[in-house]
Amino acid sequence: MGTQKSQRLDKILAHMGIGTRKEIKKLVRAGRVRLNGITANDPGIHVYPDQDELTVDGIPILYREHIYLMMNKPQGVISATEDRFNEVISDLLEPEHRVFDPFPVGRLDKDTEGLILLTNDGKLSHQLLSPKKHVPKVYYALVEGAVTEADREAFASGITLDDGYETLPGQLRILNSGPVSEVEVTIYEGKYHQVKRMFEAVGKRVKFLKRIAMGPLSLDPDLEPGEYRELSDEEIEMLKKATSSR
Repeated sequence: MGTQKSQRLDKILAHMGIGTRKEIKKLVRAGRVRLNGITANDPGIHVYPDQDELTVDGIPILYREHIYLMMNKPQGVISATEDRFNEVISDLLEPEHRVFDPFPVGRLDKDTEGLILLTNDGKLSHQLLSPKKHVPKVYYALVEGAVTEADREAFASGITLDDGYETLPGQLRILNSGPVSEVEVTIYEGKYHQVKRMFEAVGKRVKFLKRIAMGPLSLDPDLEPGEYRELSDEEIEMLKKATSSR
C-alpha cells in the first residue's frame, strides 16, 4: 500500500523524468499539467502521488518511488554506475529508467555475463546482499578439464580460497564432463571472483561464466546480452519474500 505523504508537484514530475524543475515550471505555465482534471497553475502545489491523478499533455503520470530491472549483462561491461574508462551497465539503460538512478545489486566481473538486478530500493538490495541471508546465486560455467565427482564433493564441503578464506558449502552440478566441462554452480556468498577462485583451488580454469539465477529469480531467456526489462509485481514480491523469511 502507498504512503499518504504529499510532495511538491515539480519534485514528483522531475523524479518521473518529465524534465528539470525549470522545464516543469514552463509546462505548468503553459497549462499542460493537470491535477485531478483541473489545470495546475503552481509547480509548488502539494500532491498525494498515490491518490491524485496527474497528467502532462493528457498522458497520465504514474508515480512510483522504486524501480526494479532485470538485465542480461553482456561481457565487457562493468557492474557499476560510472567508470572513467569502461562502459557501465547504466549506459545500457533508457533515459526513462536512468532517471531513477538504479544501481546494480552486487556485481558481476567484467567478463562474466548474465543476470544482474538494478534497483534504487536500497533496503531490498541490502537484504539480497546480506551474508546472513545466504541468498543462492546460480552460475552456468564452461571449465577447462574434466570436472569430477571429487570436485563436486570438495565444493559440497566448502573450498579454501587462495587467501585462506573458507567458502560456505556450494553445489556443483556436472552437466557434461570432458576436455571442456559444462557445469552449474550454486553459491551463497559473493566473494570477489568467487566461482573462478573455487575452480582454481581444485586446479581448474573457468573459460566462460554466466549467472542464471539469484534467489527465486531466473534470468529471462528472452533477454539477449545487453537487454533488460522491468520485474513483474510477482517477481518483486518473490524477492521480498525470499529475503524477509530467512
